Amino acid sequence: MFSLLEKILVEFRPCFSRKATFRWFVVAVVGFMLRPDQLGVTSIIRDLSLAPGGYESLINFFRSDAWEAGDVRNKWYHVLLKSAPLLKIKGRVILAGDGVKQSKEGCRMPGVKKLVQESEDSSKPQYIFGHMFGAVGVLAGTLDRHFCIPLKINIQDGLKAASTWDGADVSPESHIVQVIENAFEASRVLGRSFLLLDRYFLTTSALARLDELNRAYDKEHGNEHGAPAHVSIIARVKAGYAAYTKPAPRAPGKRGRTAVKGDPVKLSDLLNDDSRYRSANALIYGEYKKVSYFYADLLWGRKLYRELRFVFIKYDGKKCIFACTDLTVDPIRIAELYGFRFNIERLFREFKQQAGGFRCHFWTKHMPRLNHFAKRKDHDPLAHVSNEHDQERILKAIKATESFVLFASIAMGILQMMSLKCTDGTMKKGRYLRTPSKNGDSEATVMSYLRRNIFLMFLKHPDSFVTQFIRDKQLRKSDTVRDDVA
Repeated sequence: MFSLLEKILVEFRPCFSRKATFRWFVVAVVGFMLRPDQLGVTSIIRDLSLAPGGYESLINFFRSDAWEAGDVRNKWYHVLLKSAPLLKIKGRVILAGDGVKQSKEGCRMPGVKKLVQESEDSSKPQYIFGHMFGAVGVLAGTLDRHFCIPLKINIQDGLKAASTWDGADVSPESHIVQVIENAFEASRVLGRSFLLLDRYFLTTSALARLDELNRAYDKEHGNEHGAPAHVSIIARVKAGYAAYTKPAPRAPGKRGRTAVKGDPVKLSDLLNDDSRYRSANALIYGEYKKVSYFYADLLWGRKLYRELRFVFIKYDGKKCIFACTDLTVDPIRIAELYGFRFNIERLFREFKQQAGGFRCHFWTKHMPRLNHFAKRKDHDPLAHVSNEHDQERILKAIKATESFVLFASIAMGILQMMSLKCTDGTMKKGRYLRTPSKNGDSEATVMSYLRRNIFLMFLKHPDSFVTQFIRDKQLRKSDTVRDDVA
């Protein structure tokens, strides 16, 4: 287990020009893998017994210009391609994308805005102030046991005005388009892929951007015409949508423009047409079930009229519609693949509860104070920031927040790989589980095992660079012990 940690972390050395910054990177990732509480940077200092003076240094590390988040993220993709047992279907990796809203009360934190919660969970308020994160993950493991390893999680709303500033690594695109772009960025390293998305991602802007990226990729790599797209979307569809049949061929000699669409078709009417269904067995959400289904290739999207494969399926008294941009995929396979999308929801739960990946509070006094009573028509407060120094400090706060999430993502991914590769059952010993999993250890179990044994691992591997880096930052007898509050 310790050798796997070393093997992965050493891959990131070229991303840091200075050894000091690489040292803090190792400390941060290992700290995320251990900490039992979620009190920001303070918990990393406390749980690794680091010198109190390291608190300010670690805070500054997240804002540092000595390394680039893009380089670290790209290296993470290559590490997963090399070391993770990526789950592939028909030679394609499986990506999952979604958004998550995280409550934040900071009045001077970039990206914090009023958000609407669409969730049907009655425990969630309708409106919150916080960050809107977009996430893309990749499935690793086997059909019976797999994880969604985080690839890229970043703030995707509330920063549009900052995208025009000098040196800004902020996209002006919408949240939906950014998820498509992030998935395509990862697929350039991981290879041809399916992207699983929730129903609100099926928009004309998303499909148009996907087609644009696929065409550019094919042109760049000289792919044959008619070959499957580099990234194909599989998404759930709202029954209230309407699609169009293909236009009839124009009669010879008939004048006028060629029709781009045929007659409109309500998807709800097709869904309720029992005469079309046929029976089959399918793996739905990890269980083989008898389902009834049929499919139809229809045009979708006003002014876009993109041909999609719609799959209508019934099982256990439920009715669903799925859509796929690849018309060569078997309809049953489309329904089975969508069942894997729920893994990103489990990722969000573990990322919040175990790694505490969103529990940070990076702010700057140069950020305009949040107005809790602002109206929709009011201007973005970032649009009024014209001073270059203020802009620079705000961009550093944005980088610190996204870097915190990035390092937590890498830590979570390493925990998941440890769980997949260390299957001898030793990590469960000494930890009571009311309902032990039959499919291996969870991320929480791996974290619990590391907390109990990490310092023994340091003793067994005194020459390891991980051990040496952490020992260099730990308390010495001459240090004054004090408590820091994050």
